[in-house]
Amino acid sequence: MMKYYFLFIPVLFLFAACSSDRAEDKRPEKKKATVHYQLATVEKAGVASEIKLPGQLAAYEEVSIYPKVNGYVKSVLVDIGSRVVKGQLLMELEAPELVQASLEAREKYARSLADFSIDKEHYLRLLEASSTAGAISPLDLSTLKSKMQADSALSNAEKSNWQMQETMQTYLRVTAPFDGVITDRNVHPGALISATSRDKPMLELKQVSHLRLQVDVPENIAVNLKDKDSISFYTSALPEKKMTGFISRQSMNVNTQFRSERMEIDVKNNNDLLSPGMYADVLVYSKGNPDAFMVPETAVLITTERKYVVAVRNQKAFSVDVTTGNKAGGKVEVYGKLKAGNQIITNPSDEIRDGDTVGE
Repeated sequence: MMKYYFLFIPVLFLFAACSSDRAEDKRPEKKKATVHYQLATVEKAGVASEIKLPGQLAAYEEVSIYPKVNGYVKSVLVDIGSRVVKGQLLMELEAPELVQASLEAREKYARSLADFSIDKEHYLRLLEASSTAGAISPLDLSTLKSKMQADSALSNAEKSNWQMQETMQTYLRVTAPFDGVITDRNVHPGALISATSRDKPMLELKQVSHLRLQVDVPENIAVNLKDKDSISFYTSALPEKKMTGFISRQSMNVNTQFRSERMEIDVKNNNDLLSPGMYADVLVYSKGNPDAFMVPETAVLITTERKYVVAVRNQKAFSVDVTTGNKAGGKVEVYGKLKAGNQIITNPSDEIRDGDTVGE
């Protein structure tokens, strides 16, 4: 009797398990619920915005003045802060060896010119005598002509050397190449200077009545700016004074490290309120790109791998990779495979997958 009892128990368990599997198979599958989101319409329009960028004022023209010849400083007629005009004498140098070299070059030229004159006279006389047959050997006439031409070339070379020595002496007088202010001075009378040394300039000259405001503009904003666009700026020295200018130059080159383009604004400084080197906060107004698409800023999802929006077509979600441009007022410019009138989710979640059913 005990044997039949132990056999009966496994049969009961097997029957119960099979019954449980059949019951689970007959349960109805739950349908995935449709999640509702707020949708927005893609518009074909740019987003006007104003951003603040760091800038710096620089002299419109500046030069470091180095000596072109060796010599001693004879006199310095300017100092730091001196205002000068183009062509004004700034300092004088002295180099006795240059004066001596010029005198020697002049004497050599005079001697070579005299030799050429004698040979020329001799040649012309022989040429006249050669009209009588047999009076002058053709070889002698040809030899004298060659000597005259050589003396002429030598005379021209000595003249060039003399002129060069005279030019070298003009470098002893240092003049201003343009109007401006002396901003640095590193020499005094009696100092020995060398034309090969570039440690420090003798003088530094900067034009301060006309300045350049230099600013690096991000490439996505620079593409919408052009010459003559208005720019406003403030300086740290005069934080309450708003100044304006116009874009005068664009470098047309994007810095690959910072993804920005250098632009310059000409600034008149007639009242001498500004100085080269001043820091400035530059307000750049961008009208926006009319070829861009405008969407709510919250519609753009940014991950470590991509930047995208979630579009909806026939209640099905699909992601569209985009790049962004100007931002303002909760709107942002986007560029991607979109069309005006497309519907996108304004508050998407990164859990949405392509093909998910969504509703308004």
